[in-house]
Amino acid sequence: MDGVAVSERAIFYYDLGSPYAYLAAERVNGLFAEAGVQAPEWQPLPSGRYAYRFATTQLNVHGPGESATELARIPVAPGGSDLCFVWAGTAEEAARHLESHGIEIETGPVKRFGARGNGTSVYFRDPDGSLLEFISYPEAR
Repeated sequence: MDGVAVSERAIFYYDLGSPYAYLAAERVNGLFAEAGVQAPEWQPLPSGRYAYRFATTQLNVHGPGESATELARIPVAPGGSDLCFVWAGTAEEAARHLESHGIEIETGPVKRFGARGNGTSVYFRDPDGSLLEFISYPEAR
């Protein structure tokens, strides 16, 4: 994926259980496109669930009423996810890019400690209100 990386996580979208599930995927893809990064592929899974695929990384999406045993004991509610993506440029570039596409910055750029050590982050929200973070590490640039 160009400029952004994510580890495998699970998120919950309220829209997933409705006839408008595809529109929910389109909203998220639109958010990534507006952020200037390759949109994930919306992938139906053999289990009947869905995932976003970012190259070799998969982000599982859980919808309302799912009862599979591999779900969290207390599933996250819509807007309750917190996901961090590695941004290949600077956090300032990420902030400018988000703003240039009308995406409101929640916080940042701010210094943070992430999976790779010290970095600088920009926070914003997805259409359901979940917190998204672009973190820039010196070695990623």
